[in-house]
Amino acid sequence: MSLDKTTKTEVIETFHRHEKDTGSPEVQIAILTTRIQQLTEHLKVHKHDESSRRGLLKMVGRRRRLLNYLRRTNYPRYLELTERLGIRRK
Repeated sequence: MSLDKTTKTEVIETFHRHEKDTGSPEVQIAILTTRIQQLTEHLKVHKHDESSRRGLLKMVGRRRRLLNYLRRTNYPRYLELTERLGIRRK
């Protein structure tokens, strides 16, 4: 389950740092958050889809590692991003 092109473009335009930014931690976290939300909705309907559940857990782990990196390197941007995305922080 991947994002369609228009959704991904909107997410990138919302969270990018400069015009051609597609790989900054903020953009990567925002894309992963969108995919996690979509996959969570899918799993509410298809409860026994174990391969998708495993993919979801891998995405959550990747997002957690990126959030830890952003928290270590630039704490104010971390706080702003978690507020904008509605992600709980410890």
